[in-house]
Amino acid sequence: MKLRRIEADLWEIAREGRMKVPGRVYSVGPPAPDDPALQQVANVAHLPGILRFSLAMPDIHWGYGFPIGGVAAVDAERGAVSPGGVGYDINCGVRAVTTQLDAQWVRARLHQVVAQLFRDIPAGVGASRALPRLSEEELDVVLRDGARWGVRRGFAAAADDAERCEEGGRLPGAEPGEVSARARRRGADQLGTLGSGNHFLEVDRVAEIYDEAAAEAFGLFPGRVAIQIHSGSRGLGYQVCDEALAGLAQAGPDYGEDYRALPDPQLACAPVESEAGRAYLGAMQAAANFAFANRQVMTGLAVRALQRALGASDAELAARVLYDVCHNVAKRETHLVDGAPREVLVHRKGATRAFGPGDPRVPEPYRQAGQPVLIPGDMGRYSYVLAGTARAMEDTFGSSCHGAGRLLSRGRALAAARGRSIARELAERGIEVLSRGPKTLGEEMSDAYKDVADVVGVMARAGVTRLVARLEPMGVVKG
Repeated sequence: MKLRRIEADLWEIAREGRMKVPGRVYSVGPPAPDDPALQQVANVAHLPGILRFSLAMPDIHWGYGFPIGGVAAVDAERGAVSPGGVGYDINCGVRAVTTQLDAQWVRARLHQVVAQLFRDIPAGVGASRALPRLSEEELDVVLRDGARWGVRRGFAAAADDAERCEEGGRLPGAEPGEVSARARRRGADQLGTLGSGNHFLEVDRVAEIYDEAAAEAFGLFPGRVAIQIHSGSRGLGYQVCDEALAGLAQAGPDYGEDYRALPDPQLACAPVESEAGRAYLGAMQAAANFAFANRQVMTGLAVRALQRALGASDAELAARVLYDVCHNVAKRETHLVDGAPREVLVHRKGATRAFGPGDPRVPEPYRQAGQPVLIPGDMGRYSYVLAGTARAMEDTFGSSCHGAGRLLSRGRALAAARGRSIARELAERGIEVLSRGPKTLGEEMSDAYKDVADVVGVMARAGVTRLVARLEPMGVVKG
């Protein structure tokens, strides 16, 4: 793979063959030319209707079809939608909740806090029954209304939680009728559950502030406690993706030469405006709303758990949603392309929206600072809160990285963890962790990930995002 340095941490894969655009890669150090994720960046550049660049963020690693950390914007009328550009865990995302709790005071009661969270929020493979199983009619409402359903049901930090989410906690255009019976069965009892893998719930300390004005607007103050929730659409979203990929793998070649000539069958796609494209988007948006509702319910459960464990009142806790961002989604957005506004469909797979200051799509309390961008790291180090910039709107279709990015596969991580107690290692660093089993802790240990400080540093130097605050974990719940 031939790479040309554009500037600092930005590299370009030249357009060749049937590529419609070049690839651009933000990287921590020079990219390894034999990294298979780079070939996926080039493959994505073949997508019908793709505009400007096939993009990769600095947390890039190999994924299904698209690399994880990949971004591709296509013309909303003449382009293609690819489920591989969204991923299996539709709207896997992160929510941060601020509080007025003093971190040192909470640390003295940390075991009670983490244990209560572990009891109240089901975690692990197949976790279910945080709520009674939803009826078909109620599930339809969840799939349409997203986070707003959870707020109405009383699962909230504050009444305006949904307004402090990306897209107001609800993607328009959801079509619950496009979600299959099997997907609905898988999701009906999973609302309010964390799941497994890299999903987590953290009790964090605000460790450092880089931009005081933005941090104040975001509700972040040194030494206070914040909560992070990382989860997605659970079995429902997985099933939606799985079924769409199977259908498009059969139908894709019928859409013309551009679809037959794709270099990887995992890029199976359909025209955005085709019957299959509209059906997938309707189901995907419904699954994304399920994920918003899932994180909303967990927010309410987490707030109640903190109150129980600490004996704290609403006023003493003063919990507020800071923001909720999507990672795996395809969204219709208007962006400047060649100097003119254009409606595009932006695929963000393992990437985060990062809209700049003054954008009317950013919630009013944050509009002057720019959209909050939540970047979790690994469970043993730190996470970052960033702000989107005008440069992101110019260079990356308003997109940034989404996390640290894996260095080791799960299998290699487990091998490296053999004979170690990851829980004890974390405890020695002042981090209490509860998990359904030691396997997850081995797969998710710090050594398996890039240092997220390096990743966000690339984005900051490129001007795509601005550092606002660093969060450090005190307690972690894993599946």
